[in-house]
Amino acid sequence: MLGAIGLDARQESAYRALVALGAAEVTDLAHRLALPEADTERALRLLEHQGLAAQSSARADRWVAAPPGVALGALLTQHRHELEQAELAASLLAREYRAEATALPVHDLVEVVTGASAVAHRFLQLQLGASEEVCALVTGKPMVVSGIDNDAEERAAQRGVAYRVVIEREVLTLPTGLVEVSASLGRDEQVRVVDRVPTKLVVADRTLAMVPLTGRGSEPAALVVHASGLLESLTGLFEAVWREALPLRLGRHGEVAEEGPAGPDAADLEILSLLLAGMTDASVAKQLDLGLRTVQRRVKGLMELAGVTTRLQLGWHAYEKGWVARSADEGRAGGPASAPVAGSAREGGRAESATAASASAPASASADGPTVAVPAADAQAGSAGGVRPGATAVETGTAAG
Repeated sequence: MLGAIGLDARQESAYRALVALGAAEVTDLAHRLALPEADTERALRLLEHQGLAAQSSARADRWVAAPPGVALGALLTQHRHELEQAELAASLLAREYRAEATALPVHDLVEVVTGASAVAHRFLQLQLGASEEVCALVTGKPMVVSGIDNDAEERAAQRGVAYRVVIEREVLTLPTGLVEVSASLGRDEQVRVVDRVPTKLVVADRTLAMVPLTGRGSEPAALVVHASGLLESLTGLFEAVWREALPLRLGRHGEVAEEGPAGPDAADLEILSLLLAGMTDASVAKQLDLGLRTVQRRVKGLMELAGVTTRLQLGWHAYEKGWVARSADEGRAGGPASAPVAGSAREGGRAESATAASASAPASASADGPTVAVPAADAQAGSAGGVRPGATAVETGTAAG
């Protein structure tokens, strides 16, 4: 614990023992520490040099501990000052680097690292230099640094750096795979799994990325990519894989469990079915007896869940993932059904229309969660706001949404 102020394990043990005893002779202290007398005396001399111990004025072979509050406080102040100076120097160097980096030629945006030792060092350095987040894609065949050897991950996580990691399913079959994943989850890292990842990749703070350069059987090499369009593409690749991966979690007894794919709940499906039927946000809110902001918040949540940015994309994704489906009547006849599926109505007259709609478009189930059958919207299916034939409220949006 006192290594941060320059004490090694032997010196710290000697000082702690001396503090506990108040004063002691070298022979007694050596016996207590289970060390040779020569090593004990050497540790005491080093403590004396740092102002943590002193020889007794009464007996030359007797040592006394300096008060921790005074002695350690002085050392802490000294080291704090040195750290502040180092931090200032690092800040000035970083500013100078950024100033130069704004006009870097293209070839300086990509750094080639060759050799197993150099690649491993750069990989660990990338993590230790991160201050906010490290994102990684991990394959089942480590080439330079295995998960067990990656001590930088634990050190960075202890500093508060967030980790998002996607592993190949093969990692879980490795001899140390479950141990590594359990340790990561135990540090509150987010870990997901897919059948295959497209490449090894690590991205630090969205400012630096590292990808392998060579294939198997050749000397290990890697590309370190600085801020550029290539870095943005690599970050986008990670995010795309992350969205499709399934989360892993620690079970009750420490086992690694795989969560099922996330999907919308029943209320989300009700809102989605009405929007796909051509209703506006305000009409959906009135139909389901919800607040307009609640509807808009849930639609935004559905877009985040689907990983899309527009309502048109959300409508496509809903059909693609099986969250909603065309009604059986429409599928046979090739035309729109009589009414949209609105789920369960809340009160009054809406209960009758919702019940009738449910009868004409039954719900089904899919691998991603419950599915609601939804007919196509035509010109008459829209709400008071008006929807062109063939369009839906999900596609067009509303002024409020």
